[in-house]
Amino acid sequence: MPSSHSNGAGNSGADPNSSDVEALLARGWASLPPEYAIPAVAPTLEEARSYCKRLATSHYENFSVATWFLPKQLHQHFFNVYAYCRISDDLGDEAGDTRVSLALLDRWEQELDATYAKLAGKAGAVVQHPVFIALAETIQACAIPKHEFSDLLTAFRQDQVVTRYETFDDVLAYCRNSANPVGHLVLYLGGYADAERQQLSDYTCTALQLANFWQDVSVDWKKGRVYLPLEDLRRFGVSEDQIAQGTFDQQFREMMRFEVERAREWFERGLPLVKMVNRSLALDIELFSRGGMAILRAIEEQDYNVLAHRPSLSKLRKAELALRAVAGRIALGRVG
Repeated sequence: MPSSHSNGAGNSGADPNSSDVEALLARGWASLPPEYAIPAVAPTLEEARSYCKRLATSHYENFSVATWFLPKQLHQHFFNVYAYCRISDDLGDEAGDTRVSLALLDRWEQELDATYAKLAGKAGAVVQHPVFIALAETIQACAIPKHEFSDLLTAFRQDQVVTRYETFDDVLAYCRNSANPVGHLVLYLGGYADAERQQLSDYTCTALQLANFWQDVSVDWKKGRVYLPLEDLRRFGVSEDQIAQGTFDQQFREMMRFEVERAREWFERGLPLVKMVNRSLALDIELFSRGGMAILRAIEEQDYNVLAHRPSLSKLRKAELALRAVAGRIALGRVG
């Protein structure tokens, strides 16, 4: 699709009238896959749906596994939400320049604002990107509040300017925007909007985020970020130099043991959610919970040394987790 990099006000705090905004946007789109750019001519709804499906099924190897468990009528909605989350994340993480990323995220949020304005019947609201053209259907069908999408952008902006977290509470505050909205979105797609289920989902999503942080200590260091609470580094006598140099010792082992157990506790808090949603959504939630806990076990199995080797799950292990999730639902009589 031909691209047109539009200007406009954003929420990053950057000057919306700055003469170099267009240049920043042009650099940003050029650094990303060409299909991410905002087209000069808006696609049709059918083209937008196909775009989201293609993006979801090509970027995420387990997406087809997850959708086995979902009613067919929900597949497109999941594709649309995934496409939004995928591109939002890449706008923040793949541009390689803070100012460029902030400009891209601002431009992306303009599309989000225009989508909600158009749904509200406001004159002059123009939506051009295929993700938002497809997402509008999902927003309307599932009555999703805008903040569930914009909170994610808040987290991605935060990643551009905050690289250290003093306390665990600070990490949890980040997770409230970076992870928890995703769980809320899944619940909305399943027809649930109550606070009780959202709270349980928050436990699971925060736990997944923590598991990813502990898995990616070295990866995040290369991006200039440390998500391990600084108070915990001091408590266990671990320095940032150890992370930089990949120096694993008993102090680091004990710190990671503590963090793994803390993440596991959050997974356990969220487990009741599986029994509070319909069977297809329960399978999806259980699959991802099992996957997150498997990451924690993988960290344990390599003696907590996440500096030498990034813990990961093999395709065989992922398939095993999926089969166990199905078997568990069958045993409870929840799957025909």
